Amino acid sequence: MIGRRSIPIVLVCLVAIVGLGACGEETNSVGQTAVASLSGPEGDAMGKVAFTQGPNGVLISAEVSGLTPGPHGFHIHGIGACTPDFSAAGGHFDPEDEGHGFMHEESWHPGDLPNLHAGDDGVARADYFADRVSLAVDADGSLFDADGSAIIIHAKPDSYGADPGAGGRVACGVIKRS
Repeated sequence: MIGRRSIPIVLVCLVAIVGLGACGEETNSVGQTAVASLSGPEGDAMGKVAFTQGPNGVLISAEVSGLTPGPHGFHIHGIGACTPDFSAAGGHFDPEDEGHGFMHEESWHPGDLPNLHAGDDGVARADYFADRVSLAVDADGSLFDADGSAIIIHAKPDSYGADPGAGGRVACGVIKRS
Protein backbone atom coordinates (compact mmCIF):
# COMPACT_ATOMS: atom_id res chain seq x y z
CA MET A 1 0.00 0.00 0.00
CA ILE A 2 1.22 3.46 -0.90
CA GLY A 3 1.32 5.95 1.95
CA ARG A 4 0.53 9.65 1.67
CA ARG A 5 4.22 10.56 1.54
CA SER A 6 4.84 8.10 -1.30
CA ILE A 7 2.25 9.61 -3.63
CA PRO A 8 4.27 12.77 -4.50
CA ILE A 9 7.38 10.66 -5.13
CA VAL A 10 5.42 8.28 -7.37
CA LEU A 11 3.93 11.23 -9.27
CA VAL A 12 7.36 12.82 -9.77
CA CYS A 13 8.75 9.53 -11.06
CA LEU A 14 5.76 9.03 -13.36
CA VAL A 15 6.06 12.55 -14.77
CA ALA A 16 9.81 12.04 -15.30
CA ILE A 17 9.25 8.75 -17.12
CA VAL A 18 6.52 10.20 -19.34
CA GLY A 19 8.66 13.29 -19.97
CA LEU A 20 11.66 11.21 -20.99
CA GLY A 21 9.49 9.18 -23.32
CA ALA A 22 8.09 12.30 -24.92
CA CYS A 23 11.58 13.74 -25.38
CA GLY A 24 12.68 10.52 -27.04
CA GLU A 25 9.74 10.63 -29.42
CA GLU A 26 10.59 14.16 -30.54
CA THR A 27 14.11 13.19 -31.61
CA ASN A 28 13.37 9.60 -32.63
CA SER A 29 13.53 9.19 -36.41
CA VAL A 30 12.80 5.45 -36.50
CA GLY A 31 10.27 4.76 -39.24
CA GLN A 32 10.99 7.91 -41.24
CA THR A 33 11.22 7.26 -44.97
CA ALA A 34 12.75 8.84 -48.03
CA VAL A 35 12.96 7.98 -51.72
CA ALA A 36 15.16 8.77 -54.71
CA SER A 37 13.55 8.47 -58.15
CA LEU A 38 16.33 7.47 -60.51
CA SER A 39 16.76 8.88 -64.01
CA GLY A 40 19.26 8.14 -66.74
CA PRO A 41 21.37 10.77 -68.54
CA GLU A 42 18.58 11.40 -71.05
CA GLY A 43 15.95 11.77 -68.31
CA ASP A 44 14.48 8.27 -68.71
CA ALA A 45 13.00 6.77 -65.53
CA MET A 46 15.14 3.93 -64.20
CA GLY A 47 13.50 3.03 -60.90
CA LYS A 48 13.72 4.09 -57.30
CA VAL A 49 15.69 3.68 -54.12
CA ALA A 50 13.73 3.71 -50.84
CA PHE A 51 15.22 4.57 -47.45
CA THR A 52 13.75 3.54 -44.09
CA GLN A 53 15.25 4.72 -40.79
CA GLY A 54 15.77 1.94 -38.28
CA PRO A 55 17.06 2.16 -34.71
CA ASN A 56 20.66 1.51 -35.81
CA GLY A 57 20.88 2.94 -39.33
CA VAL A 58 19.02 3.07 -42.62
CA LEU A 59 17.64 0.23 -44.76
CA ILE A 60 18.22 1.04 -48.44
CA SER A 61 16.06 -0.83 -50.98
CA ALA A 62 16.76 -0.46 -54.69
CA GLU A 63 14.60 -1.41 -57.69
CA VAL A 64 16.35 -0.38 -60.90
CA SER A 65 15.95 -1.19 -64.60
CA GLY A 66 17.75 -0.19 -67.78
CA LEU A 67 21.23 -1.13 -66.56
CA THR A 68 23.80 -3.13 -68.47
CA PRO A 69 24.06 -6.67 -67.07
CA GLY A 70 26.59 -7.11 -64.27
CA PRO A 71 27.86 -5.16 -61.25
CA HIS A 72 27.58 -1.38 -60.88
CA GLY A 73 29.02 1.01 -58.31
CA PHE A 74 26.20 2.21 -56.04
CA HIS A 75 26.79 5.16 -53.75
CA ILE A 76 25.19 7.90 -51.74
CA HIS A 77 26.70 11.18 -52.99
CA GLY A 78 27.13 14.31 -50.89
CA ILE A 79 24.92 16.83 -52.72
CA GLY A 80 21.21 16.53 -53.44
CA ALA A 81 21.39 17.50 -57.12
CA CYS A 82 21.67 15.58 -60.39
CA THR A 83 21.67 18.16 -63.18
CA PRO A 84 23.12 18.75 -65.65
CA ASP A 85 25.20 15.57 -66.07
CA PHE A 86 25.03 14.04 -62.58
CA SER A 87 28.29 15.78 -61.61
CA ALA A 88 26.26 18.17 -59.43
CA ALA A 89 25.87 15.31 -56.91
CA GLY A 90 29.53 15.78 -55.98
CA GLY A 91 31.63 13.01 -54.46
CA HIS A 92 30.62 10.21 -52.16
CA PHE A 93 28.74 11.18 -48.99
CA ASP A 94 31.57 11.52 -46.48
CA PRO A 95 30.88 13.85 -43.54
CA GLU A 96 33.48 11.96 -41.47
CA ASP A 97 36.35 12.52 -43.97
CA GLU A 98 37.12 8.82 -44.26
CA GLY A 99 38.95 6.89 -46.98
CA HIS A 100 37.17 5.26 -49.91
CA GLY A 101 36.16 1.63 -50.14
CA PHE A 102 35.32 -1.25 -47.87
CA MET A 103 38.89 -2.51 -48.15
CA HIS A 104 40.31 0.73 -46.70
CA GLU A 105 42.52 -0.05 -43.70
CA GLU A 106 40.74 2.17 -41.19
CA SER A 107 37.25 3.01 -42.41
CA TRP A 108 35.26 3.93 -45.51
CA HIS A 109 32.91 6.68 -46.62
CA PRO A 110 29.44 6.36 -45.07
CA GLY A 111 28.12 6.72 -48.65
CA ASP A 112 29.99 3.64 -49.90
CA LEU A 113 27.55 0.80 -50.58
CA PRO A 114 28.05 -2.68 -52.03
CA ASN A 115 27.89 -2.99 -55.80
CA LEU A 116 24.45 -3.32 -57.36
CA HIS A 117 24.14 -6.37 -59.66
CA ALA A 118 21.88 -6.23 -62.73
CA GLY A 119 20.64 -9.43 -64.37
CA ASP A 120 20.65 -10.16 -68.09
CA ASP A 121 17.41 -8.16 -68.35
CA GLY A 122 19.09 -5.04 -66.89
CA VAL A 123 17.02 -5.22 -63.69
CA ALA A 124 18.58 -4.98 -60.24
CA ARG A 125 16.92 -5.34 -56.85
CA ALA A 126 18.83 -5.11 -53.60
CA ASP A 127 18.50 -4.34 -49.90
CA TYR A 128 21.46 -2.85 -48.06
CA PHE A 129 21.85 -1.57 -44.53
CA ALA A 130 23.91 1.56 -43.84
CA ASP A 131 24.69 2.04 -40.16
CA ARG A 132 26.55 5.37 -40.53
CA VAL A 133 23.82 7.41 -42.23
CA SER A 134 20.57 8.80 -40.87
CA LEU A 135 17.31 10.35 -42.05
CA ALA A 136 17.15 12.52 -38.91
CA VAL A 137 17.98 16.13 -39.75
CA ASP A 138 20.27 16.88 -36.80
CA ALA A 139 21.92 13.45 -36.50
CA ASP A 140 25.48 12.59 -37.36
CA GLY A 141 25.51 11.25 -40.91
CA SER A 142 22.23 12.96 -41.85
CA LEU A 143 21.36 12.59 -45.52
CA PHE A 144 19.34 15.80 -45.07
CA ASP A 145 22.18 18.18 -44.24
CA ALA A 146 22.27 21.68 -45.73
CA ASP A 147 22.86 20.51 -49.33
CA GLY A 148 21.04 17.16 -49.24
CA SER A 149 22.20 13.89 -50.82
CA ALA A 150 21.72 11.83 -53.97
CA ILE A 151 22.08 8.22 -55.11
CA ILE A 152 24.37 7.50 -58.05
CA ILE A 153 24.70 4.28 -60.03
CA HIS A 154 27.94 3.93 -61.99
CA ALA A 155 28.72 2.16 -65.27
CA LYS A 156 31.28 -0.21 -63.73
CA PRO A 157 31.66 -1.99 -60.40
CA ASP A 158 33.29 -0.22 -57.47
CA SER A 159 36.75 -1.55 -56.68
CA TYR A 160 36.12 -1.29 -52.92
CA GLY A 161 39.68 0.04 -52.73
CA ALA A 162 41.23 3.49 -52.39
CA ASP A 163 40.44 4.27 -56.05
CA PRO A 164 36.71 3.86 -56.72
CA GLY A 165 37.20 3.10 -60.44
CA ALA A 166 33.44 2.72 -60.99
CA GLY A 167 33.35 4.67 -64.23
CA GLY A 168 30.74 7.12 -65.46
CA ARG A 169 27.48 7.96 -63.76
CA VAL A 170 24.55 6.19 -65.45
CA ALA A 171 21.68 7.00 -63.04
CA CYS A 172 21.00 9.65 -60.41
CA GLY A 173 18.22 10.45 -57.97
CA VAL A 174 17.92 13.15 -55.32
CA ILE A 175 16.97 11.72 -51.92
CA LYS A 176 13.70 13.29 -50.73
CA ARG A 177 11.48 12.66 -47.72
CA SER A 178 8.45 10.51 -48.48
